[in-house]
Amino acid sequence: NRDWDIYSFHVNSTVTSRYATTTITSRVANRIDQSQEIEFHVKIPKTAFISTFKMTIDGQTYDGVVKQKEEAQQQYTQAVSRGQSAGIVSSVGRTLEEFKTSVTVAALSKVTFELTYEELLKRRLGKYELLIHARPMQPVADFKIDVYINERPGINFLDIKGGLSTKALANAITKTHASSEAWVHFYPSKEQQSQCDSCGEQGLNGDLVIVYDVYRNTSMGDLKESKGYFVHHFAPSDLPRIPKNVVFIIDRSGSMHGRKMEQTREALLKILVDLADDDHFGLITFDYSVSTWKKELLPANQENLEAAKSFARHIHDRGATDINAAVLEGTAMLKRNPREGSASLLILLTDGDPTTGETNLEKIHKNVKEAIGKKFPLYCLGFGMDVNFEFLEKMALENSGVGRRIYEDSDAALQLQMVYVGGANLTQTNFSQYYNGSEIVVSGQITDNNIETFTAEVIAISKNNKVMYSETIPTKEPIETRSDNHIQRLWAYLTVKQLLEKE
Repeated sequence: NRDWDIYSFHVNSTVTSRYATTTITSRVANRIDQSQEIEFHVKIPKTAFISTFKMTIDGQTYDGVVKQKEEAQQQYTQAVSRGQSAGIVSSVGRTLEEFKTSVTVAALSKVTFELTYEELLKRRLGKYELLIHARPMQPVADFKIDVYINERPGINFLDIKGGLSTKALANAITKTHASSEAWVHFYPSKEQQSQCDSCGEQGLNGDLVIVYDVYRNTSMGDLKESKGYFVHHFAPSDLPRIPKNVVFIIDRSGSMHGRKMEQTREALLKILVDLADDDHFGLITFDYSVSTWKKELLPANQENLEAAKSFARHIHDRGATDINAAVLEGTAMLKRNPREGSASLLILLTDGDPTTGETNLEKIHKNVKEAIGKKFPLYCLGFGMDVNFEFLEKMALENSGVGRRIYEDSDAALQLQMVYVGGANLTQTNFSQYYNGSEIVVSGQITDNNIETFTAEVIAISKNNKVMYSETIPTKEPIETRSDNHIQRLWAYLTVKQLLEKE
């Protein structure tokens, strides 16, 4: 809109111990001699929580108030119909959510929007990624992204990727990396903001992704305490690999027709390639009935893997969907094939609601939970936008697993692989499995203010025996090292995430 001018757009992100706080500040001027509505429209990571939102008009600052979802939607609709200011968050794609609001600004006046969000960066495939999306909707004279990272164990490597790291914008990016600190600055000129692959007359439109990992000097990981709160990052790399028993439960019902079935085959073929020689696996397909490729789990040797790939390539869609019977059969198959010194897991690939057999969702949850009995995790992968993802995610979370929506893009195999190798970061203290390249994060509150030291213990079961780690740290640190509250905020973040997932 040429009637208003975004004359300043700043993004400032600080990462301390993998906990990121990002503030977006947009300053806009109404250039015409009458009042008009001005929009603020940004995208933030799905895993982030908005902590503050402010609007400043004519020197007066207005603070946003967070409402419950249903109440917020109702009040947003009412406010918009009355021409009042309100903001709402909605999902857009697999990694981002959208925040938008608008306000009426007087003639030739200015408004400042300030949004702050927080997130815990999750380690996947041996690295952390901080994603910043920039789309101010017009070239901006004063555009800046500043990132500061502080990691006590030391930063192992630092890289920049994403749509805003192209050759056309390369000289707008500077990065500095020194021991435990790193700085990234992105200051594109107004002309450069129209030159990247996804940019144009409306300026920048893309992601800046900062990729890094930290040094791990001890198997115990990184343990910190501050102001009565602690956080423990545990990501050992020297544990012996434990053999897996994996059963894939594949939906071949009629609703999987077309792209969903293609994606399922692609993803399954990719995962089969990643199995190790000492892993065992099984394949179950289902529609209105349940079929097993082989009655028992087979070792993942070359001959069996080639036969499984051939079988996967010839799975065709037909019939209704009996999820209950399929998952119970997968559970029974794992129980029939116990192996000492191994870890078992179920992976369900489906696109929708059960339509035959047991169709009551609560009963299916109950049946599956009782059958698994906390013995192994269940991963639920939902294909397509019409999937009942809430049902699948709840079933996974109730059984120590993860629910993931697999989007109908070309990289389904990579999406599934990311689920397979990643764990969930919750404030729980009991984890069924640890995946190499990921990280377990435990945070909590110390209720005894008089203790002088704090001891953490980790007990893990490896392929051959139990492994134990222990570390003691002082709680009475010098005041200058305890000035920030990021550990308390991290604890609150994880606590809320865990409570939401329980809901």
